[in-house]
Amino acid sequence: MRLNSLILGLGLVTVSALGAAAADWKIAVTDVEGMERLQLEWGPFRDALETATGDTFAFFPVNSRTAAAEALRGETVDFVISGPAEYVVINTLTDATPLIGLGRPDYHCAIIVRADSGINTPSDLVGRQVAFGDIGSTSNMLCPMQLLADYGIDPVNDIEKIHTSRNIAHEALKSGDIDAIGMNAGTFMGIRSTETELPYGFFKMIARSGDLPNDMMMVGAHVPQDAAVAVRDAILANKALVIAGITAHEENDKYIGMDLVAIDDSAYDYVRSMYTNAGYPQFDSFIGD
Repeated sequence: MRLNSLILGLGLVTVSALGAAAADWKIAVTDVEGMERLQLEWGPFRDALETATGDTFAFFPVNSRTAAAEALRGETVDFVISGPAEYVVINTLTDATPLIGLGRPDYHCAIIVRADSGINTPSDLVGRQVAFGDIGSTSNMLCPMQLLADYGIDPVNDIEKIHTSRNIAHEALKSGDIDAIGMNAGTFMGIRSTETELPYGFFKMIARSGDLPNDMMMVGAHVPQDAAVAVRDAILANKALVIAGITAHEENDKYIGMDLVAIDDSAYDYVRSMYTNAGYPQFDSFIGD
């Protein structure tokens, strides 16, 4: 669906319309496999990009984070939508750089325990079992491990860590089979809000991170800098249109309330620290692959 109905009243400004020649680009999304899903979930965003910039953006499907990195290195894709953890590795492998930050509201992680556990601070978790989510996930693994490190706890050697799905971890914590969960705080609150049979104070957060670095649209090192800047400026000049494109499909509900911001590589140094504290200091391979 084209977003023509959204253009009216948004003060549309296209860079190409101001004199630059239109360009043809390829764009990938790292966590969406197959052209059908790309068209369904990200088609409105692609349409908004084309309207905002005056350029053409064709989807380039990738079936893995590694495939996205190879496509950037081979110059067969120009822009990639990805998360912070994926970006750190892709940057190491390809020299791609962040162009636009997709600012997700309330994007942070937390360490959660049962309120009756006697665990009150992260230091109380030494020697205990802590569950984390998908291996390599920014908010469900790397962030909570970094959060423990921020409190002086070695997340590799000081705790007994396990990886499981968030629902299984939640049930295990509820039954007392594990001592804590490290996970996306917003996701936890969503799960918690559905359990009306439990007192609201059944769980407690003993630590939470600051807001995490943004997901981003990164640009390949082969794309001329002036062209990348033109795309960036057109997106920022037409935020409302582009945001409407991103949030048009329910699979992208996590971005509701988002902003689009210019961003640079230094914003992801905290994620590099997460990799180091999780035992992966080289930043040259995807954890879990």
